[in-house]
Amino acid sequence: VQLQASGGGLVQAGGSLRLSCAASGGSFLSVAVGWFRQAPGKEREFVATISWSGGIIYYQDSVKGRFTISRDNAKNTVYLQMNSLKPEDTAVYYCAATLYYSNNYGRDDERQYDYWGQGTQVTVSS
Repeated sequence: VQLQASGGGLVQAGGSLRLSCAASGGSFLSVAVGWFRQAPGKEREFVATISWSGGIIYYQDSVKGRFTISRDNAKNTVYLQMNSLKPEDTAVYYCAATLYYSNNYGRDDERQYDYWGQGTQVTVSS
């Protein structure tokens, strides 16, 4: 599975962006997808994840109520709608996929995910 993240950019605090993660080269219908982010000088952290059916959705506490993850399996794409953006949301955002959620790791653990896309930069100005 190859993943391509897009949709990043520069936005003022309080604004919105929608990130897209387009998949190719595999059965997108069977993969769970997660979004992670990495701010300068910080470790990569979990943002949100969605199961293949959309029946399981999980967010990091700091983005709950502001970010929404969704998927369109007909378009092989997962979205991350980001509203009420804050300067602390500034980071490179990555999407990642796994064929199934393993019981060995939490759904917010990057070791859960086998396939990674390149990042897309999100910058929120104050």
